Amino acid sequence: MSDRNGKFLGTYFDRDAVLRMSRVIAALSWVVAAMYAVDFALGLGVFALQYLRGFMASLGATDMLQNLLYIFERPLHGILYFAVLQSLSKGMLIALDIEDNTRRAAGA
Repeated sequence: MSDRNGKFLGTYFDRDAVLRMSRVIAALSWVVAAMYAVDFALGLGVFALQYLRGFMASLGATDMLQNLLYIFERPLHGILYFAVLQSLSKGMLIALDIEDNTRRAAGA
């Protein structure tokens, strides 16, 4: 069930395409992390400037805490997206290894 080059014909995917996709997803995860880091720094900077310039003088303590909560909540989403994309990237590589080792163990 192999062709002349030794490639197993029962494979439903292109190994090189999976490796490329894994690399793209890993790179995309870093882009997402960078975007959320910039968003966090910008949000915190805008909040600090607004406070220092007196734009938030009339706000109460709970309003200020709520604004800070919104600022600190956004990077949490970025961390979760980063972790999911990294897990997906590594999971694809693990699946390729499992498939390759299963074929070797079966003697194909």
